[in-house]
Amino acid sequence: MRIHLATPAPPGSRLGNGVTASRWQDLFAALGHRVRVAGDWSGEPCDLLVAIHARRSHGAVAALRRAHARVRVVVVLSGTDLYCDLPAGNPQARASLALADRLVVLEPRALEVLDEDLRGKARVIVQSAIAPARRPPETRRFEVCMLSHLRPIKDPLRAARAARLLPARSRLRVLHAGAALDPQCQRAAEREMRENPRYRWLSPLAEKDALDLLVSSRLLVLPSKVEGCANAACEALAAGVPLVASRIPGNVGLLGEGYAGYHEVGDTMGLAALLDRVETDPGLYRQLENQVAARRMSVDPARERLAWSALFAELA
Repeated sequence: MRIHLATPAPPGSRLGNGVTASRWQDLFAALGHRVRVAGDWSGEPCDLLVAIHARRSHGAVAALRRAHARVRVVVVLSGTDLYCDLPAGNPQARASLALADRLVVLEPRALEVLDEDLRGKARVIVQSAIAPARRPPETRRFEVCMLSHLRPIKDPLRAARAARLLPARSRLRVLHAGAALDPQCQRAAEREMRENPRYRWLSPLAEKDALDLLVSSRLLVLPSKVEGCANAACEALAAGVPLVASRIPGNVGLLGEGYAGYHEVGDTMGLAALLDRVETDPGLYRQLENQVAARRMSVDPARERLAWSALFAELA
């Protein structure tokens, strides 16, 4: 098939949508399809449109539907679609869902957000990841990492503020890799580094360097307010790195209801208490390692390839 992959991320972007589009371009090509990636659809011949983000790719979905009623359309729902735009009744997001032949969500709990009449055309495809083997962690410190850009929806300084509340005996340090997408968040991170010796913002890192940081860390901290299914969380599962994550549907859908490493959104004291327990309680840390290991197959690349192949066969 000729697949047009529409993404709101600019070419070469290291933002979440850009990383996903690049990875899917390679995956779809490996399945034998011809793939074109662009921000919109401008009349190029295609047999299938895969649109990342219901609201932001609505222009591509609507344009193709007007021109070719029989060309199949798959809309991939982001966390912003599911937990912001759709609950608010955004007309573009809702129109994209109505026009799509199939919907793709990235973790199973996302199905609960959809209206019942839409669930029949929704498919769950968890994003896969390949991560290098874990490295021996720094022993003098208890280093934890964040792999997220600085923007409000990621709650980027929650871990740093929690680290301030840890007892003097704690060896914990937060290493944060990500681009500053919000000037106010950037200023706050720079100020936090000056005032908080437990926090260091590393700015954006190349993919290899970010993975090296992940596999040498004791934990990945994911305090986001909203997630569809974070790439960093999938990479942590692939690498066997435990997570401490906000209790939001996107994280719970990936990690499971009974995961022991949740804190409530925006709860600085709760996160601090959890980080202290994970650092000082070897039994809890082993429990998190075991729970992550049990979920590792959910991000296996072969499983994602089979899921996409089955979806394409449905639409052929």
